[in-house]
Amino acid sequence: VQLQASGGGLVQAGGSLRLSCAASGRTFSSYAMGWFRQAPGKERQFVAGVNDAVSWSVGETHYEDSVKERFTISRDNAKNTVYLQMNSLKPEDTAVHYCAAARGMVVPTIASEYDYWGPGTQVTVSS
Repeated sequence: VQLQASGGGLVQAGGSLRLSCAASGRTFSSYAMGWFRQAPGKERQFVAGVNDAVSWSVGETHYEDSVKERFTISRDNAKNTVYLQMNSLKPEDTAVHYCAAARGMVVPTIASEYDYWGPGTQVTVSS
């Protein structure tokens, strides 16, 4: 699986961005998908994830506490794409954002449990 994230940019506090992550391969729906972010000098942090699309927990989503009510993750299996809609952005959301894919149906929240990663996309929120 190859992943390519896009949609980052510079936005003022309170603004919105939508990140996209396009995946190659015919088994996209069988992967749990996650978004992580990493700010300078900090560890990579789980942001949001969505379970795979073929098991009993299809489409279940998970969020890090600081982004709940502001971010929404979704997946379009017909387009092999996962999205992260980010609203009410804050300066502390500034980071390189990565998408990742994990075999299995449940979203891991630990980076080492993901099997594939795409190159990151920079999100910068000005105050």
